[in-house]
Amino acid sequence: MDENKLIQACIREDKTAQKQLYDMFAAKMYFVCLRYARHDLEAQDMLQDGFIKVFDNLAQFKSNGSFEGWIRRIMVNTSLNYCRKSSFKQEQIGIEDYQDKVVSSKAISNMSEKELLALIQKLPDGYRMVFNLYVIEGYSHKEIGDLLDISESTSRSQLAKSRKWMQKLLMEQKISKNV
Repeated sequence: MDENKLIQACIREDKTAQKQLYDMFAAKMYFVCLRYARHDLEAQDMLQDGFIKVFDNLAQFKSNGSFEGWIRRIMVNTSLNYCRKSSFKQEQIGIEDYQDKVVSSKAISNMSEKELLALIQKLPDGYRMVFNLYVIEGYSHKEIGDLLDISESTSRSQLAKSRKWMQKLLMEQKISKNV
């Protein structure tokens, strides 16, 4: 079934079509949610909440853009809302004592997807959200500020601190592997 027919069937609440749509995108969207979650169960909750919103709002989808992109945006927004409702705090952690290095793109490119995800999940909540939105989702600092209700400069600061934090985690991993 082509995408438009599948969407129309889902709008008519065809359970088989809804399952097919879910199966088509669930794995990819789970990893989107997992980047914002602190653990697997949170990611699963985010994913389920996101798909409820997808099905509730399918009639609003305009086929002039990417359907997968539309679903991804819903998952990101759902994950951010979940973080807000779960009393996530924009943590301000003092890491000024660490060297002012940024995460090397070479170090990241040598990591597996699983290792990178584990590293991202270790970031404090506020850092993780800004890092995901800027580095992975491609949002601007202005868009991040609007989404998270923070200033652009706070977004930039959180991104810089997230990179420092990741550098610290990478250094700790390197040290523990050498011991």
